[in-house]
Amino acid sequence: MQVIGLCRFSYPGEGGFQVAHASLEERIAYLYAPERLEERFRFLECFTLPSIRAQSDPDFTFLIVIGDSLPAEHRTRLAGLCADIPQVRIEACPPGPHRPVMKEAINACREPGHGPCLQFRLDDDDAVAVDFVERLRRAAGQVAGLLNDHRHIAIDFSAGHIARPGPDGIEAAEIHQPFWTPGLAMMFRPGVDLSVMNFAHHRIARKMPALTFPDKAMMLRGHNDHNDSRQGPNTRDFDLTPLDNAGESLFRSRYNIDANHVREVFSAD
Repeated sequence: MQVIGLCRFSYPGEGGFQVAHASLEERIAYLYAPERLEERFRFLECFTLPSIRAQSDPDFTFLIVIGDSLPAEHRTRLAGLCADIPQVRIEACPPGPHRPVMKEAINACREPGHGPCLQFRLDDDDAVAVDFVERLRRAAGQVAGLLNDHRHIAIDFSAGHIARPGPDGIEAAEIHQPFWTPGLAMMFRPGVDLSVMNFAHHRIARKMPALTFPDKAMMLRGHNDHNDSRQGPNTRDFDLTPLDNAGESLFRSRYNIDANHVREVFSAD
């Protein structure tokens, strides 16, 4: 089974954001604002990429979609951060309707002749456990027979953490949230060209069979003022507390996230 992960890095598409903009130019200005973009780079460096770099099953593709308008210096920085992760594929796409563009980008990565395609998506401040791909592939093998009657199946890992990095380290809280984006994957029958971006995560259970594993921490949701999900009217607050030594050790073992690296990166001017 081919495994494909997707991460949008400040891609200026039409739709796909809680924050509305009157024009493409306004959206680009918002996404590429220096303060916001610097924060996104720091999250990507400290949270997302370490978890991808350390996957126990290395047989997957991690697609990072950027806008073709992303300035050259930022493209260079992104390529440098990903240089030692062979699974990463960076694709620059022109502006367009968000879901169709992402669907086309994912399908361009699919290889003919494979069995079912497993797909997951992360925001650029999220992370997954170091055995996420391994456990996803194992679970998919256990339920693959359902594809005889269904075009797609959801596989969900509902336990994990929400975390906020900063110059003093990491504040976090345990969470048990079914069908949250960082812990959610989908399996598609061969020949079905839909993608994980065709479905709203909070409606997945209405659209297809879904299997949820609640047993151990498998996902991490980044928490910051620029979270797109925090821009809507129903923003939820979480009681985050600083990680102690045991918590920092857990983050290293489960997500490959190093609190000392976080302190260094988020203390930079």
